[in-house]
Amino acid sequence: MSEGTGGGSGDGRPASTAAGEDSVVRYEEEPRVDIRTVPAGSVRARREVTSRHVRERHARHLEQLAHERVPVEEGDSGEVELLADGSVSVPLFEEELVVERRQVLRERVIIRKELVTEWQTVEVNLRREHVAFETDE
Repeated sequence: MSEGTGGGSGDGRPASTAAGEDSVVRYEEEPRVDIRTVPAGSVRARREVTSRHVRERHARHLEQLAHERVPVEEGDSGEVELLADGSVSVPLFEEELVVERRQVLRERVIIRKELVTEWQTVEVNLRREHVAFETDE
């Protein structure tokens, strides 16, 4: 008999060949591996919020009044004037006693805006989200 040759009925019985010889069909098992997906658990994601208190110092700008007193110049008009740098010049008058009463221009007040920086503390609660994972294991 020869292995793995000849026909036969497929059930292991001898099969007749044309030359009068008997033959046997031999079968062998082979592994066949397939992949299938099966549930292995679950995961749930949820947001968690944490809060933290923050205290910081930040600079802010504000305008304050700055003034300068200057003597009156000859020929001063005594009127409110807008200067080239954006300042306002306001004359101040006072009375001077003389044989006759008259108004005399004494000085001019120049008013400007100054930018100053002061520190101010601000407080706020800030929130941050985190993602947490839970499994069935």
